[in-house]
Amino acid sequence: MRDDDVDLLDLARRIAGRAGRGEEIEVYATRRRDTDVEVFGGEVESLSVSGVHGVGIRVVANSRQGFAWAGSLDADLVDDALAEARDNVEFGQPDEWYGLASGADVADLSDRDSADLGAAHLELWRDDLLAVTADDKVQLALELEKATRSADTRVRGVEAAGYGDAAIETAVANSLGIGAQSRRTVCSAYAVAMAGAGVETQTGYGFSAGRTIGDLDLETIPRDASERAVRLLGARQPRTSRLPVILDPLVTRAFLGVLSAAFSGESVLKGRSPFAGREGEEIASAAVSLVDDPTDARALGASTHDSEGVPVRRNELVVGGALRGFLENVYTGRRAGRPSTGSAVRGGYKSMPGVGVRALRMEPGRLSPGEVMASVPEALYVQSVSGLHSGTNPISGDFSVGAEGLMVRAGELAEPVREVTIASTMQRMLRDVAEVGSDLTFLPGPVAGVTLLISEMTMSGA
Repeated sequence: MRDDDVDLLDLARRIAGRAGRGEEIEVYATRRRDTDVEVFGGEVESLSVSGVHGVGIRVVANSRQGFAWAGSLDADLVDDALAEARDNVEFGQPDEWYGLASGADVADLSDRDSADLGAAHLELWRDDLLAVTADDKVQLALELEKATRSADTRVRGVEAAGYGDAAIETAVANSLGIGAQSRRTVCSAYAVAMAGAGVETQTGYGFSAGRTIGDLDLETIPRDASERAVRLLGARQPRTSRLPVILDPLVTRAFLGVLSAAFSGESVLKGRSPFAGREGEEIASAAVSLVDDPTDARALGASTHDSEGVPVRRNELVVGGALRGFLENVYTGRRAGRPSTGSAVRGGYKSMPGVGVRALRMEPGRLSPGEVMASVPEALYVQSVSGLHSGTNPISGDFSVGAEGLMVRAGELAEPVREVTIASTMQRMLRDVAEVGSDLTFLPGPVAGVTLLISEMTMSGA
């Protein structure tokens, strides 16, 4: 049987059903198809259409754990992976908390906040995306590049333009009776414009994302890319000062992406979260409510269940500035004496489940981006950052990154700035959030963006 014809959940259940006495087996099966197009100078620079099929098998016995995978759904190769996982159990270190999701984990989740469990009804798959030909996707990217080049007379060229999509199917089942499957489609398009004046060149980014091509706003992409590039022309390095900082939704997403690790039960167990042991305490301003909600179909990371087969739920991490709790998978939850929050994630069939966000967002406020800018007499609007991974430390909370953007005065964007560093700590930034914009922006990946006003940060310049 071809891999494309295999019923993933049936496969996972059949293999999990082969567990022997004193043994637990979990099978995670996935099938996905990806298309990526990049164009440059009116020609196709790269085009890839790939298919991935695979199975990851976890075996738990005698408080030990073994794992193996097969990059195919072929029955013989899956059998080999099961045998290898069983062999690997003998080499594992014993841990009394090892175990798979059970009916008790699902019951614990369902008993709590049952009104939040609407994920089973999510519609995340679009058949029409699969009907679009590769030629049509290439044409979309070429037209996007052309539109970006002609969006403004100061645009000298397009650094990059492209389109990508994925159709993803997963199933997970184990020998304790858990079984779940899901499928979803996602797509996105982008362009990077290059604007110039004299010898100076600035770049700007535009994007759109959705579940099918019809969801993409192809007119906004070139407009945003050109506008973001053009408005940085003439940028200069400002003097060092302390002032309010407004983060663009793309920058807020990057900030929250780094911060998300601090809310992982795995980080808490390893002593790597600055918020460990602070449940119920005020860790942010009252304007901050941080939620991971995979039950919201608008989020491109939405799902019906986590990668251990536990139904997902809306998890409130921070409400009105107060820490509510952490995200857990089955293992971290058992070690911490808590139930799973349906937050097991995997990097694919080759990895075992960790803990992570799927649809993290800061709950939007009442002010538009323009009203956020008008709420302070002067601020720095940060359009993009660099050095995010080298300049941030989610354990200590240190935050120091390169930035470019524009000054804001009297509620309007003013002169552009470059070669600056913005610095604070992530804990201080949460406490200094003065306003959260109303422009909640769902983006590719597990984190959404929103305009964010932080009352004070250090801007290091001249």
